[in-house]
Amino acid sequence: MEQPGFWDDPRQSAPLLRRRRTLERRQTTVDRLNADSGEVEAWLELLAESAEAVEGERELSDFIQRVRRETEALDLELKLSGEDDERSALLAIHPGEGGTDSQDWAEILLRMYLRWAEQNGFDVTLLERLDGDEAGLKSATVAVRGDYAFGRLRGENGVHRLVRISPFDAAKRRHTSFASVYAYPEVDDDIDIEVEDKDIRIDTFRSSGAGGQHVNVTDSAVRITHHPSGIVVSCQNERSQIKNRAVAMKILKARLYDREVQKRREEQAEREGQKLEIGFGSQIRSYVIHPYRMVKDHRTKLEVSAVERVLDGEIDPFIDAWLGQQLETT
Repeated sequence: MEQPGFWDDPRQSAPLLRRRRTLERRQTTVDRLNADSGEVEAWLELLAESAEAVEGERELSDFIQRVRRETEALDLELKLSGEDDERSALLAIHPGEGGTDSQDWAEILLRMYLRWAEQNGFDVTLLERLDGDEAGLKSATVAVRGDYAFGRLRGENGVHRLVRISPFDAAKRRHTSFASVYAYPEVDDDIDIEVEDKDIRIDTFRSSGAGGQHVNVTDSAVRITHHPSGIVVSCQNERSQIKNRAVAMKILKARLYDREVQKRREEQAEREGQKLEIGFGSQIRSYVIHPYRMVKDHRTKLEVSAVERVLDGEIDPFIDAWLGQQLETT
């Protein structure tokens, strides 16, 4: 950082600054926990001699609870040590085969992640949503912004399976629905992703869905097709076509960046003789509402019976279990 010209190039300085802030924050927490350990010993000696033991025990209990929360927060940060874990995330949700049931399931998953993000203090922006024919949605892309959003969501990549009595089946039969979830790291200006004009096609169309009269007046929605990769992204959240184009381009760059990262991981896995499991094509979790009630993660084997609470955004146990598993295997 002391080298001449270092601060002149944001692409070079920004990642190092971000890394430095992370290390400084972790060091501060470790120093505080070390100091707290000495304070615990002082508390125990004081309680052994004090006549006000009951009041002291209550204060000590509060103190221990605070130390436990700080320790758990530090443990989570240590688990989130991947290349892009500190970044914000773009979360894409698509229904699988199954028609209206799968489209409705994709809608339920979108709500689950929105509630989770809200509960964890992340800022959320709906970038793109295409409504289903009868119910639910055909696709949705959400920006989840905040520290470590991508690190916490990347374990959600894959196929999510729902088993329930279909509300769209007059015979009330049991249906199995699938939807895919994929998290991408949101690309900042410090990452240089070149997209040449000759490689893309930009189409404009009229926005659909909620949004008042304006949404149907102008062709403000934008779809970008990247020919070399076959990636197609769209944005219709903004009223301005220019803003929608900027957001769609950002989503495209994020997907191209993630594609390159995945490619490097696959090449490394081949060199190490490992089989790399890609999330999109694999079923990672089942949510069963009928004939019994259970959410099971097929990777960590974690099972939770409170299905409604999970679908209401309480997915941290699954996130923490997956992160812990990754830490053990690295």
